[in-house]
Amino acid sequence: MPLRFSRFDHEILITGEAGDFYFLSIEDFDKLLSEKSDASSQIYKDLKSLNFIADDDLMTAVNMTSTRYRSKKAFLTNFTTLHMMVVTVRCNHKCKYCQVSCEDENAKQYDMSPEIAKKVVDLAFKSPSKHIKIEFQGGEPLLNWIAVQAATERANKLQKKTGKELEIVICTNLTLMNEEKLNFIKENNILISTSLDGPQNIHDKFRVMRDGSSSYSKFLDKLSTTRTHLGHDRVGALMTTTPLTLKNIRPIIDDYIKLEFDGIFLRSLNPYGFASELKNELQYSMDEFVEMYKNALEYIITLNKNGTRFVEYYTTLLLKKILTPFSTSFVDLQSPSGAGISGVIYDYNGNIYPADEARMLSRMGDDFFLMGNVDETYSEVFGGKVLKNIVVNSCLEIMPVCGDCVYLPYCGADPIRNYLETKDIIGDRPSSPFCKKHKLIFKYLFEKIKQNEKETMDIFWSWITNRNCSKNAQN
Repeated sequence: MPLRFSRFDHEILITGEAGDFYFLSIEDFDKLLSEKSDASSQIYKDLKSLNFIADDDLMTAVNMTSTRYRSKKAFLTNFTTLHMMVVTVRCNHKCKYCQVSCEDENAKQYDMSPEIAKKVVDLAFKSPSKHIKIEFQGGEPLLNWIAVQAATERANKLQKKTGKELEIVICTNLTLMNEEKLNFIKENNILISTSLDGPQNIHDKFRVMRDGSSSYSKFLDKLSTTRTHLGHDRVGALMTTTPLTLKNIRPIIDDYIKLEFDGIFLRSLNPYGFASELKNELQYSMDEFVEMYKNALEYIITLNKNGTRFVEYYTTLLLKKILTPFSTSFVDLQSPSGAGISGVIYDYNGNIYPADEARMLSRMGDDFFLMGNVDETYSEVFGGKVLKNIVVNSCLEIMPVCGDCVYLPYCGADPIRNYLETKDIIGDRPSSPFCKKHKLIFKYLFEKIKQNEKETMDIFWSWITNRNCSKNAQN
C-alpha cells in the first residue's frame, strides 16, 4: 500500500495515507520494499493491521484506508465554522509585536458599525456548518462595545431560528472590562480569550500601554474581577513568543500556573504589522523556537509527573493528529488549508479574508487574499476565485516536497505565509520557516512516542482525552 518514509536515527519511520505509522529496522524495511517479509512474523501482522500491506485482500485494505482518510479530512464537512470579527482596529495598547498595526484609541473611523456587524452574523449563519463560532477581535474589541452587543444579539436570534450550535468568544486584553460588560458577557454565555506573556518584566516589555503604565498590573486586577463574575473556566490566555521568551520559558510557565491557568499554547511570532517593522528586535530562528519548545515541554511533562496538571495545547493538537484517527479544527494544520474553509475573518469595514494573517497582509497594503465584502452574497464570497485558488494550491499531497514528506498526514499548508515570503501561495519548502519548525517538532514528538515511556504517554493521552492521568493531580 502507499507509504512515505524517512530515516529515523537507526531505523525507518513509515507513515500511511491516513496517518498510521510504524518504526522498522533498515533490514525489515528493505524486506518490505522487496516483498520478502515473513508472513508469519509479528512485524508482518502489525503492518497488515495498519494497512501498510494488503496481502491478497486489496479492496478491504483500500476501504479501511479510505474510511480512516475521510475521518482525517472531516473538517471539510464543517465548512465554515469559525467567523472572526474585527470590530475595531483601535487599541489602548501598542504592543511592539502587534501584527495588525493597531490604531490610536480615538481613531473611531476604524470601528465596525452595528449595521455591518449584523451583516457579518447574517452571512456567518448562511454557512452549512451546524456549529457557528463567532470570535470578536481587534485592536481591542471592548472599545467598540456597541458592535459586540449588536452582533451577539443578532447571533442569538439566528441561533434560535436555525437551531445551530453557537459559541461566542471575545479576544481582549481585559484592561477595559467593567461590571456592565461582564454582566452582558455572563448573560450571553460568552467565553474570554486574553493575552499573557509571562511575569511582569516579560509581559510589560512588549505589551505596552499607550499611556506608559504597566499592562501587567492592570491585567491582574481585571483578570481577578473577570473570573469572579464568570468563573475560572471561562477565561483562557495566549502567549506570544519573543526573543525574551526563549530564555525565560520556565518562569513564564510558572506564572501561568501561579495565576491558575490550566495550560499554555506555544506559538511562534508571525511577521506582520509592527512585528515586521521591528524584525531586528523581535526576530529569532526556528531552531531557537524549537529549542525553547522542547525545553518547555520537558518542564511541563515533569510538572505533570509531579502532580501538577498543566497542558501544552499545541502539542495536544499535534498528538491528536498523530495518535488518533480524528481531525482537528486547527486551521494552520489542514490540507487543503483551513484558511477560508474552517475559518474566515471580517474586517471592520466588512471586507472578508480567509485568515487573520491575510487581513494583516491587507493592512500592509496587499489585498491579494480579499474574498469579498458582507454586501455580497454567500456564494459570491465563499464560491469565489480567491478561496478556490487557495484550495487548489494548498493540498499537501500534490505540493512539491510535501507530497513525499513522512509527516504529511499530520501537517498543513500555510498559503498566506508562503505568499508573504515568496509571492507564491505554494511557497518554497527548503526555505520555509513553517516547514522547518514543524519537521523539527514532529521529529521530537515521534522520538517521545518511540521511547514509549509509560508515564509520559499517559500524560499525552490525558491531554488528548481531557482527563487527569494522576490521582494526585493538583488541578
